[in-house]
Amino acid sequence: MSNMLNKIPEDNHWWFASRTRALNSIMRQFLPRTANFRLLDIGCGGGNMIHHLSEYGQVTGLEIDGRPLKIARQRGYEVVQLDATQPMPFGANRFDVVTAFDVIEHNQDDLAILADSWRVLKPGGYVIITVPAFMELWSHNDDLNAHVRRYTDWELRRKMAMSGFEVRRVTFNNFFVFPLAATLILLRRARQAKPELASHHLTEKEYQVEMEPTSPPVNVILSMVGQLEAALMGRFDLPIGTSLIAIGQKRISESEGSF
Repeated sequence: MSNMLNKIPEDNHWWFASRTRALNSIMRQFLPRTANFRLLDIGCGGGNMIHHLSEYGQVTGLEIDGRPLKIARQRGYEVVQLDATQPMPFGANRFDVVTAFDVIEHNQDDLAILADSWRVLKPGGYVIITVPAFMELWSHNDDLNAHVRRYTDWELRRKMAMSGFEVRRVTFNNFFVFPLAATLILLRRARQAKPELASHHLTEKEYQVEMEPTSPPVNVILSMVGQLEAALMGRFDLPIGTSLIAIGQKRISESEGSF
């Protein structure tokens, strides 16, 4: 397991920090921490989550965009360049965990990614997914990020089950900020206002993680809210939020397969 790059700039933004805490709160319930554990991070970007996942075992990244892939390799991570909607260059039953953090909403064929994740997972292995929630919250940020859809918890559960996974947990994330975020999105939509955002989808020369800037005091407050939310997720699923976190398991008996 690697201790390299324990902290990178994105970790300081409340949204990323809160997502990481929430994921760790859930992953600790299911995943051991052992050097023999093998994890695959689909859509790993520049390795923004690989250094966190490395606490649980050996991580391989998968990324289609050559710009963040170059950054991940400069950081010393093992990353393969490939479109995740195509068959992955790994044999069946190879990984203990497959993660797709804010990935499948970018693809027309999200089921193809889930199905191939099922294939490369060992029986008993886990898939861990995060996605944006509710099409009603569609915003300029979704356009910039080239999203295809946002999900309901029911839709995500259904697609995971269709791909052969036993759904172990589905919880909303960003529960406490949901009222403010939803109100802000609706107000901007009514005014046709667009926040100051940048996206790596808009330039061929640069790669950056796009996120609306937050003032330091607000960032601290929202990060503290995220800490509270992560603690709650360690006990129960949250009923609403701006995004979803799901964990599914490949059945021990492969003969039970997808359905």
